[in-house]
Amino acid sequence: MPEAVVIGGGFGGIAAALRLRARGYDVAIYDRCSRLGGRAQVFERDGFRHDAGPTVITAPFLFDELFALFGRRREDYVDFVPLSPWYRFWFSDGATFDYGGSVEDTLNEIRKFNPADVAGYQNLLEQSRRIFDVGFTQLSDQPFHSVSSMIKQVPNLLRLNCQQSVWDLVSGNLQDPQLRQAFSIQPLLVGGNPFDTTSIYGLIHYLEREWGIHFAMGGTGAIVDALERLMREQGIDINLQQTVSRVLVKNGRAAGIELDSGEQIAADTVVSNVDPAYLYQHMLDRRHQRGLVGLKHKHSQFSMGLFVLYFGSTRQYPDVAHHTIWMGHRYRELLRDIFHGTELPKDFSLYLHRPTATDPSFAPKGCDSFYVLAPVPNLKANIDWQREGPLLQQRIVDALAATILPDLDQHITSEFFMTPEDFAKDYLSEHGAGFSVAPLFRQSAWFRFHNRAEGPENLYLVGAGTHPGAGIPGVLSSAKVLENLLPNQPIHEEAAA
Repeated sequence: MPEAVVIGGGFGGIAAALRLRARGYDVAIYDRCSRLGGRAQVFERDGFRHDAGPTVITAPFLFDELFALFGRRREDYVDFVPLSPWYRFWFSDGATFDYGGSVEDTLNEIRKFNPADVAGYQNLLEQSRRIFDVGFTQLSDQPFHSVSSMIKQVPNLLRLNCQQSVWDLVSGNLQDPQLRQAFSIQPLLVGGNPFDTTSIYGLIHYLEREWGIHFAMGGTGAIVDALERLMREQGIDINLQQTVSRVLVKNGRAAGIELDSGEQIAADTVVSNVDPAYLYQHMLDRRHQRGLVGLKHKHSQFSMGLFVLYFGSTRQYPDVAHHTIWMGHRYRELLRDIFHGTELPKDFSLYLHRPTATDPSFAPKGCDSFYVLAPVPNLKANIDWQREGPLLQQRIVDALAATILPDLDQHITSEFFMTPEDFAKDYLSEHGAGFSVAPLFRQSAWFRFHNRAEGPENLYLVGAGTHPGAGIPGVLSSAKVLENLLPNQPIHEEAAA
């Protein structure tokens, strides 16, 4: 039976390993962390639990598919619960906007800001649906390895005005400045600036509307645990705390991997869930690369960095929603400074996660668990995070204490943070970017790093930096692309069990 090795145990790597196994491959997966999940690690401090990475579950059917490959039900492994609201927006003037539930619920919230925007939102939703029907339904699991595959889509892209930005799409339909902010932030969920990101990513709005937003009881880490259990049941060989240093190439074909210990593992097929920019720069000899990889790496624009503060509180905040988007005074200017600036802005906007709103097991009784994420410049900005990290932490705590978490400074406990330097060190993220290369039009589909490597045969790429892009639906779909590239193999009895 062919041997397949997967480098990296994020959701893209896990999904690739399971899909390869279902197609008859003998699969081994290697990851440098102490547990699977990639950025979806789990931190525990003093009885407080924190999902380290993604917390918003959309398109749950993509997880269901992985279990169904082996005749299993996802519900028997991990429980998803719908959230309401999906997000609560808090604006700097104290106004709030609850997004989620039915379309009518959303329209009622919009009426509080600007009744004239009700019709505009309905039009925006319809435009998002049309983009979704092409960008997600038709293309998210299709490979883009030839210029002709991209050219075929040009009429669709022009018809949908995908040359415009997400901000242009939203502001063309909504008048209220705060509603424009609320409905244009989706690109930030996949590492993009709404003012630069192609409106293809406007499909995220309809994606949320189609299946809602869910939370996994036990957190995103519980999804990883469920998938690991499934992988072990299917005989996938899981190797943790093993860093892959390079891809081995023989006669123009990927022949296996070498670990940083020097050990070499032979394989017929290699799938990389590593940040593609890091893979091509550090793990694959230049003489084995081809196509436009060198130019892509040299001229790529990377997503923003992330500053993530984790903490507990010795009191509860029952009025705070599960997901809160805390908007600062500036929007366009702040995003410009984050994506194109060279210094850390003094102000910020925040994503606040309070899992104890849904699952009390995340904190001791009478307490809450939180993480707060601030988009920041990536490591190209050369920020001294040893100095700036504690200062930013204090500014964030002060801002939350003065607004939605009163007296937080008196109740905060067990706090710690991650900076872009940690993303570079722990996850081998090029420039410490939170989501690999940014979702610009010139870095999408054929222009993005290809799922079939631009290098040796039998090397394939999954994850945020390759097609279709970042976010859980994107990385899970990148593994589906492999099914259009790799042949079936004779199914082992245990894989079919």
